[in-house]
Amino acid sequence: MPKYRTAIIGCGSRAYSHANAYQQVSRGELVACANRSNAARREKFAETFGITGYADAEEMLRIEKPDLVHLVAMPDQWRALMPMVSEFGVPACIVEKPIACGVEDWRLLRELEKRTATKFGIGKQYRWHPGLINCQKMVQSGMLGEIRLLDFSCGMNLSAQGTHIIDWAMSLNDDSPIIRVFGTVSGAESLDSTYPAPDASSCEVVFENGVYGFWNTGFTAPRIMDDDAIYKHCRVAAYCERGHVLFEEFGGWEIFSKTGTKIHQTTPDEWRENNDLAQARLTEAMFDWIEDDANPVETHLKLALHQFNAILGIYASAISHQPIDIPFDPPTDLDSQLREVLSRS
Repeated sequence: MPKYRTAIIGCGSRAYSHANAYQQVSRGELVACANRSNAARREKFAETFGITGYADAEEMLRIEKPDLVHLVAMPDQWRALMPMVSEFGVPACIVEKPIACGVEDWRLLRELEKRTATKFGIGKQYRWHPGLINCQKMVQSGMLGEIRLLDFSCGMNLSAQGTHIIDWAMSLNDDSPIIRVFGTVSGAESLDSTYPAPDASSCEVVFENGVYGFWNTGFTAPRIMDDDAIYKHCRVAAYCERGHVLFEEFGGWEIFSKTGTKIHQTTPDEWRENNDLAQARLTEAMFDWIEDDANPVETHLKLALHQFNAILGIYASAISHQPIDIPFDPPTDLDSQLREVLSRS
């Protein structure tokens, strides 16, 4: 029998990936969903997975009393939904990325992280992707020596995919904190999109352990396959003393060492299978955290807030043309300053 009752808030396309993962989750049972804005979407989702649908998320939390909630709405709703989940005393919650849309969100959620008893994990499930795990294990084995450079990029902007790839890079670098960013940004078109950020960015990152990285998003990112879909051009590479590893979400992975080269190309079917598997492993990792306070999920809220603080640092660096030390206390009007600068470019 499943040990934990779980529920989803938000019934869009991404919610299906969270729900499908329960085919590979042994300790949890999805029992309910909530979606206020679209009754037809909610009813279809509830029927598909044989669960109870609610128009009101608070009613769902009160009646169903879930052990784990998946927040799979839009990121501008986190500032309302995450405190609500916390106030209902939900033990654990997975929140889709990005964790914030700007300074005000980041400040609010930083304060929530300090006081909440809810264990918040962020939906950066690729930490549990078999290909990235292969790369992590090779770097951690020491066979390649010390990391000399991290190179990570994505075709979408900092908010849409940039928060994923910084997490991939940090997973290869033992989660050494970011201590400095020096970057530039361009393009204001996507500032008013669902995932608000400049259209493109380019940044040098310095980590606490001395490793340097290059973080590119949007049109500054290299195209890694013959496909016009911008979301497919996301990658991370770690160049080490005696070789390198490379992970591409849609392309595959590569390990080059003195003992040889391993290359794996990912098929579309395998991509879907690995995505569901990674989501299932993240869900199980949240159950591990519920059972053991000393075993937090790797993609916990505090780390995600640190990563978003680095993004705010990139914005400040682009405005001031100076490196920004992290952690960084952003001015309350940083978002409007950024908009003004981009409007002039």
